[in-house]
Amino acid sequence: MKPILPPDLFFVRAAEGWLGLGDATEALAELASVSPENRDHPMVLDAEWEACAALRDWDSAHRCGEALVRLYPGLVAGWIHRSYATRRMQGGGLAAALEALRPAADLFPTESMVSFNLACYLAQMGAEEEAWGWYLEAVRRGDADSVREAGLRDEDLRPIWPRIRRDRGEARRGVPD
Repeated sequence: MKPILPPDLFFVRAAEGWLGLGDATEALAELASVSPENRDHPMVLDAEWEACAALRDWDSAHRCGEALVRLYPGLVAGWIHRSYATRRMQGGGLAAALEALRPAADLFPTESMVSFNLACYLAQMGAEEEAWGWYLEAVRRGDADSVREAGLRDEDLRPIWPRIRRDRGEARRGVPD
């Protein structure tokens, strides 16, 4: 992929700065200055997704995620962004988000966030056994302690919290995962 160069790089960095300050509207204003030939650069699309998500403009966030998946299918962030927005956009929902993310589990076999998000969607859909399987896959793929702690903070996984607590306790006592 071609690197993004100044002045467009400066606009993206400024947008990231505005996002860091919590001003997504200003971030989008900076991104509007990016030249047409760089509008589909992954750095631009990612920053735009972040701004749209901060504004809860899920249809626009989905458009950015969809562009990332279509243009850069090897970037896991696009798959996660797209499914996250799909869940929340008009006409989306949990089932649509699940189906949007499922292919990424095979494409990114070491990425724990894909498995974690699949577990979240399934837990919210009432498919607790399948959610538990994907949660365990996230533990296997990622830093197990970090995944366990995140699992106990994520409200989406509330239906399987008792199992996560047991799993965490067993791991602390040295019982193999």
